[in-house]
Amino acid sequence: MKTYLALVEKDFDSAFGIRFPDLPGCFSAADDEKDILPNAVEALELWFEDAPEMQPRPLGEVAAECAAELAAGAFLIAVPHIRRMTRQRRVNVSMDAGTLDAVDTAAEQLGLTRSGFLAMAALNEIKGGH
Repeated sequence: MKTYLALVEKDFDSAFGIRFPDLPGCFSAADDEKDILPNAVEALELWFEDAPEMQPRPLGEVAAECAAELAAGAFLIAVPHIRRMTRQRRVNVSMDAGTLDAVDTAAEQLGLTRSGFLAMAALNEIKGGH
């Protein structure tokens, strides 16, 4: 997983604008503050469908480049990007028996396997979709 920095700006009567200084043409918007991170994650996923993986720059470099915007009230957020792989990997996970029962019940209600549910829940948490 790599983390890219997104610049978030908002005018008084507009949506939150989200752009990635490291990734030209990668941008999004969010009407509500709670949607900033999930929308930014989606923008990264779409951008990397057609672009090769690249190394994100350090915070100091991005902040220096965006100094004027930051001084005017914009802010930076860290956005995770998880490279999709088609291969599955078996792992051993330990948890409280009551939690495991709750996981199994939730997975069954959604028509998922335990593994599928845990993977979905982990990605939702990482991507801010909780």
